[in-house]
Amino acid sequence: MATILIIEDEPDAADLLALRLRADGHEPTIVDDGGKGLTCARTLRPDLILLDQMLPTMSGTEVCKALRADPATADIPIIMLTARAAENDRVRGLEIGADDYVTKPFSMRELLLRVQGHLKRRSPAKMDGQRIEVGDMIIDVVNQTVLIAGEETRLTSTECKLLTTLARTAGQPVTRAQLLREVWQYAEGSDTRTVDSHIKRLRTKLGPAATRVETVQGVGYKLAAK
Repeated sequence: MATILIIEDEPDAADLLALRLRADGHEPTIVDDGGKGLTCARTLRPDLILLDQMLPTMSGTEVCKALRADPATADIPIIMLTARAAENDRVRGLEIGADDYVTKPFSMRELLLRVQGHLKRRSPAKMDGQRIEVGDMIIDVVNQTVLIAGEETRLTSTECKLLTTLARTAGQPVTRAQLLREVWQYAEGSDTRTVDSHIKRLRTKLGPAATRVETVQGVGYKLAAK
């Protein structure tokens, strides 16, 4: 069972989400206001947040940015729900810290599968004791941290999964399609800008070691094995 915060101001949509999540064994909490949602997230510390874009008092974008800026909530998976389907809107949502972006109207079954995927990546129970070392880089999959030359950096669940996937084949290129399948469980042909946006955020987190995540033109990315 996971605690899931639904920040959504459409009562019917929020109630339906809560109903389906309870049926899957989760414990949903509904908040219909952006500002209140931010406060609730900081207090509740949920396992995952479903965040609408258009909200009273604070937009979903503002809430997402505030959550990512707070160390106490920075690693909570966020799935944004919005009627804005344009590519620029999706990319913007990912760039400001969302782990996933689902446009309305959406398939409830697909959304629940995405929720399940993010919760599995967040859960340490199935990854106990996993540590991956690539040169002086040590990835602690359980605690979602990376240690580089003695300096520790906290990662979000998606960033950790992305870096882990690259590290497991260090020195070898991984295609964007492979990353979409393994990190996000997306179907073939999904938008590869999702990968590019998260790689950009990951490099920012890695600081001086950002150059270790190399772009392989026309293919995807690889983690330098050094």
